[in-house]
Amino acid sequence: MSSDDPVRVFQQFSTVDQLSGGRAEIMVGRGSFIESFPLFGFDLHDYDELFEEKLNMLLALNKSERISWKGKFTQELNDAGIFPRPFQKEIPVWQAVGGTPESAVRAGKLGLPMALAIIGGMPKQFVPFIQLYRNTWKEYNPGKNFQLGINSHTYITDDSQKAGDEFFPAYTSVMSRIGKERGWQPMSREQFDYMRTPQGSLLVGSPKEVAEKILYEHELFGNTRFLAQMSLGTIAHRNVLKSMELFATKVIPEVKNALGKKNVVTS
Repeated sequence: MSSDDPVRVFQQFSTVDQLSGGRAEIMVGRGSFIESFPLFGFDLHDYDELFEEKLNMLLALNKSERISWKGKFTQELNDAGIFPRPFQKEIPVWQAVGGTPESAVRAGKLGLPMALAIIGGMPKQFVPFIQLYRNTWKEYNPGKNFQLGINSHTYITDDSQKAGDEFFPAYTSVMSRIGKERGWQPMSREQFDYMRTPQGSLLVGSPKEVAEKILYEHELFGNTRFLAQMSLGTIAHRNVLKSMELFATKVIPEVKNALGKKNVVTS
């Protein structure tokens, strides 16, 4: 969001919301990739300030058909009409985060649902981070329903070993390429398998294994949503479709049955 235009973002999602009959949601974050900043004339030193101002502008656009706005980094608007409007009264806006405490505090203060992407390490390491968000939410939004999403890389086959063997080449290719740009060491199969362990960050395995890890994360965080990111790297499309099918027919029913709820899991 830091290098995008809030007006254009809102118009694009409003169009999607109209086409889908009110199913669009916006998951907005500062972004972990910085290549777009110089392309659009932004200074990376303004990373956080840019995001905060543009997020506030997006929220204002979402609330009102006409807006007057003057900011440091954004364009000035004088009673401007912003169209198209969404199908919904307002498009749900989630703040996407990667673990920076300031992001948790910001989302909690604004009363925005927060979506945490866990792409490495052990999920339990994020428990204090989630508690910070929860405490800030309670302080600034008493009585408002708490919302938290956990996003994880997910891949499912009928056989656990097969899932690992199919997902590893695509996953390590993407992560090692990103890591090379950031000074990380290439990922080994041992590291990959460690992240597949019951308390690890990768949800790669059989339907039972993936369901158990979703339930484990729910026990840690008390999240209200889980989002599985399956399409990664060079995984064959037919395999991604099969993984989605198993997620829908095997994993979701098991998780819902275990939790006794209907609105916990989404893909």
